[in-house]
Amino acid sequence: MSHASYELKAETRERVGKGSSRELRRNGLIPAVIYGDKQAPIAITLNTNEVTKRIHAGGFMTTVATIEVNGEKIRVLPKDYQLDPVRDFTMHIDFLRVSANSQVTVAVPVHFINEEKSAIKTGGVLNIVRHEVELHVPASNIPEAITFDLAGLKVGDSIHISAVKLPAGVTPVITDRDFTVATIVAPAAGIEEEEAGEETSGE
Repeated sequence: MSHASYELKAETRERVGKGSSRELRRNGLIPAVIYGDKQAPIAITLNTNEVTKRIHAGGFMTTVATIEVNGEKIRVLPKDYQLDPVRDFTMHIDFLRVSANSQVTVAVPVHFINEEKSAIKTGGVLNIVRHEVELHVPASNIPEAITFDLAGLKVGDSIHISAVKLPAGVTPVITDRDFTVATIVAPAAGIEEEEAGEETSGE
């Protein structure tokens, strides 16, 4: 289910700081940091095109990668990346060092199937409360998505996290309640009229 792992070549960075980061980006490189696993963080640079390709391919945040730095291969999971708000390019990436038995926390996208076998077919609307779910997962086995089956659901029904069988070793970050992932609601037209009616009566 999960995306195949991939490898990125990196160089270590001697200088860190705003000025050198700008210079790197001009030269087609992205500054990044590898941290975690009780080791000192390593400041690196990556090829912008390679990384951009990976981000656009999807599943970037849920795929373990191998970064080769100075001949050493380090298994990592992207933890965070910053985009330039104006020009939509990647400015910086944080990678978390992982080993085969690491547990990591990842936001996994939510997918829905069998909409046509639910009230959505007859005009109900799927109201997605969470487009992704935070999960504790083994680094070696991160699900690419969590899929909920909507078959047989009616207007007014809620889909909770308990409705899906999570893979082995995967647990939700929120454990104190069976949280809602989506609800099936009546078509929006009816709701808008009600709201308009309430506003006038409330004066």
